[in-house]
Amino acid sequence: MVATPASPPAPALRPLVGFLLILVALLGLWEGYKLLGQSTGGTIPFTDVNLPVRTDDRSLPHIWEIVGSILAPAQRGSEEPLGLVLARASFVTFREALAGFAAGSTIGILLGLAFVRSPLVERGLMPWVIASQLIPLLAIAPMVVLWAGRYRLPLWIAVAVIAALLSFFPVTVNTVRGLRSPSPTSVEMLRSFAASPTQELRKLRIPASLPYLFTALKVAAGASVIGTLVGELPSGLPDGLGRQLLTFSYYYGSGPEKLFAAVLFSVLLGVVFVALVGLVERLVIPPARRVQS
Repeated sequence: MVATPASPPAPALRPLVGFLLILVALLGLWEGYKLLGQSTGGTIPFTDVNLPVRTDDRSLPHIWEIVGSILAPAQRGSEEPLGLVLARASFVTFREALAGFAAGSTIGILLGLAFVRSPLVERGLMPWVIASQLIPLLAIAPMVVLWAGRYRLPLWIAVAVIAALLSFFPVTVNTVRGLRSPSPTSVEMLRSFAASPTQELRKLRIPASLPYLFTALKVAAGASVIGTLVGELPSGLPDGLGRQLLTFSYYYGSGPEKLFAAVLFSVLLGVVFVALVGLVERLVIPPARRVQS
């Protein structure tokens, strides 16, 4: 019998296969780096230069130590595993990120519509939109929290505002690009049928902008998680992932695997959020247009 070559993975599974291969490679690099440090005494091979990250202590735990900490109790005298604590904190952070994502996306879409309808508005506001992304987030986050406290607003609103500040920019830019993406021929043909500006927007420009919009929404979903984590640090909210990251950073010397576990849950939260937006994209945009986009 002649052996037939293995068939390539289905197109739908290729992203998953690629993700798993990259994950295995990263895990191998992690453990390989630690093994290198242990075999060379923490120095770069054939030199006396120390490695950037020490490997002769617990500051760089093994992968299995991080996984074990997720299954172990979160603290002494408690039977609640760390994974359950981080999962509950992830849900709190997700709610805040979702609020910021919704607010930022709505503002971004409205700004994009205004910019397309009025070049004067775009010339006046676009520099301010760009400038908003140049503000150091760590500097403005405490200010937003203080303003929320002054006006007796719930602190989660301040966190959502910080998340919205990061998420609205990519939505604004891609909404403008998407609404202007139809060819001049398509626009002229629709106008030849005496279509009103509203009909032109609804029948041509908005459908054409969807691939651009969902690309921006994926970026905004990840950005909203980052903004939420940054906003939770000065807010004093006790239940989110930001608080867990801050708490475990205090005990990094004695239990670094717990901090890495919190970082892992933060990354997984961002991945899940982006995947949810991608799922909505698959339901809204036809497959042929997704391939073209």
